[in-house]
Amino acid sequence: MRIHFLSSALFVAAGLLLCSPAFAQVYGPSGGGERAAADVKASAAAPKPAYDPHDLSGVWWGVRKDPLMGNEYGPLTADGKKMFDANKPSFGPRGVPPAQGNDPIGNCDPPGYPRNIYFAGRPFSLIQTPTEIVQIFEWTRGMREIWMDGRKLPEDVDPRFYGYAVGHWDGNSLVVDSTAYNEETWLDMAGDPHSEDMKIHEVFTHPDALTLNLAMTINDPKIYAKPLVSKTPMVFQLQLPKGVVELREEYCVPSQEQSFNQNDRDPAGGRAQK
Repeated sequence: MRIHFLSSALFVAAGLLLCSPAFAQVYGPSGGGERAAADVKASAAAPKPAYDPHDLSGVWWGVRKDPLMGNEYGPLTADGKKMFDANKPSFGPRGVPPAQGNDPIGNCDPPGYPRNIYFAGRPFSLIQTPTEIVQIFEWTRGMREIWMDGRKLPEDVDPRFYGYAVGHWDGNSLVVDSTAYNEETWLDMAGDPHSEDMKIHEVFTHPDALTLNLAMTINDPKIYAKPLVSKTPMVFQLQLPKGVVELREEYCVPSQEQSFNQNDRDPAGGRAQK
C-alpha cells in the first residue's frame, strides 16, 4: 500500500475542525502514534533482546510529547516575543485555520529538531557506529548525526535544520550537546520559537532492554530569559523484533503539498486563491 505523506490530511482536518472537539483527536492525537494492531501484537510476541545500556540501536516509539514534558515555556525576551507573535500555529490556544497560519511544515519545510523527535507520534531509529550515532525520523525522513569521535562543537558552522551534535558516554548515560539550529523551525506545533544561538543539552538513558529515556535542556538566551528544562524525561519504547521493524517512508512532497494547499487547505480556510 502506498503511504502518502500525512501532513495534507492533518491540515485539512485542522482547517475544518479547528473549533470542534474532534480537532485535538485529528490534528494532535493525545495518544500519539499510528501503530497497527498487528504490529503491536508482533512486538509483544517477539523475543526480548539482550540488554546492553550502551546499545541504543533499533526503532523507538513514544506518544506525542513536547520537549519540556510539562514545564512552561518562557519567560520570553523582547526578541523572543516578536518571533512568538509572528508565528501563527494551527494548534494550541493561538490556533488558526492552517490556511491562515504559517507553520513551516505547511510548505514541506523540514520540522527540524527537537520538534521531530515527538511530533505526530512517529518513531525514529538509532544506528550506532564507532564514530557516530545516526538518528533517522520516520516523519519526513529527517536525519541527525551525533558525532562520538571526541570532537568538540564547532565555533562557526552554518545553521542546519537538525543542528550539529556531539556526544559522549558518562557511565551508562549518553550525553549529547548540539547547536547551529536553523531558526526557521519551531520547537513545537504551538509555534514556540528559537534562534540560531540555541543550544540543546540531552541525556539519554537506557534503563532496561525496551526503554529509552530522554531529558532535555534548551538554552537560548536571545529568546528565553532562562533555560528551558524538561520536567520529566520523554519515554520511548523499543519496537520489536529488533533489527526487523522498519520505518515507513513519509517524505513531504512539495508538488503534492502545493496542490493540496491550493485545492483543499486554502479554500477550507477561507483563503482566496491566487
